[in-house]
Amino acid sequence: MRGTNTRTANARGLLRLVPSRPVPPPPAAPGDVLAEAEGVRVHLGGRPVLDGVDVTVRAGEVLALVGPNGAGKSTLLGVLAADVPAAEGGVRVHGRPVADWTAPELALRRAVLPQSASLSFPFPVEEVVRMGRAPWAGTDLAEEDDAAVAEAMARTEVTGFAGRPFSALSGGERARVALARVLAQRSPLLLLDEPTAALDLRHQELVLRLCRERARAGDAVVVVLHDLALAAAYADRVAVLRAGRIAADGPPARVFSEELLSDVYDQPVEVLPHPRTGAVLVLPHRDP
Repeated sequence: MRGTNTRTANARGLLRLVPSRPVPPPPAAPGDVLAEAEGVRVHLGGRPVLDGVDVTVRAGEVLALVGPNGAGKSTLLGVLAADVPAAEGGVRVHGRPVADWTAPELALRRAVLPQSASLSFPFPVEEVVRMGRAPWAGTDLAEEDDAAVAEAMARTEVTGFAGRPFSALSGGERARVALARVLAQRSPLLLLDEPTAALDLRHQELVLRLCRERARAGDAVVVVLHDLALAAAYADRVAVLRAGRIAADGPPARVFSEELLSDVYDQPVEVLPHPRTGAVLVLPHRDP
């Protein structure tokens, strides 16, 4: 009897040591809040980078974070991703404080594309994209790995060099492979830091179309952009940051005014309607 009790106790101890399988999030309805920051303050290097920032990220929309260099865009993205801790304020993902999620649980709920992608080993492109499926290992949806990888590579136009080493790619090709990894992850919240920075005109448009398509399919997409024309064309909302604060938040047609943007960027700009579509165009003011 004593041996039986000992074996039972040992089994219970082993069960406590085995991590529970992370549960995928339920589908989000349009307008559901998938991430939010309230009164967030962040200090880096002894100086304030974010100072009382409030922002809400909803399913079904593309939110563009724009602003001059050093305004706090990438830091805010890192806060929403739970990669940058906030000194003050609250940050929630899928309705729960970020500290309440384990790393595997977070990985099923948000996917993050950093500014630069680098790997120490010459992994083939397909293997790099497949890394995005790691959070689904051990879940019922792991059987979708092959399909998810193939679809993500096709959508980002990297299938043609699936077998090439990642280290042998150009900067723009690496950027698209990194985006494919994020898409393959199939998380409902996408956090993308300057995904168009290294891309040519064609692929800039491709990436922003993919962002819009993911939002239309029900995901929430937050993208840091420097190109105000792209933000105006593809974002449902823009949050304009200046010196660690939100200077404006709303639809591009309402937020992008000559007065605000000229002030925020310390550069005269012109805001014009597109001659064919009427969409907002943002151009630097240049003397003839």
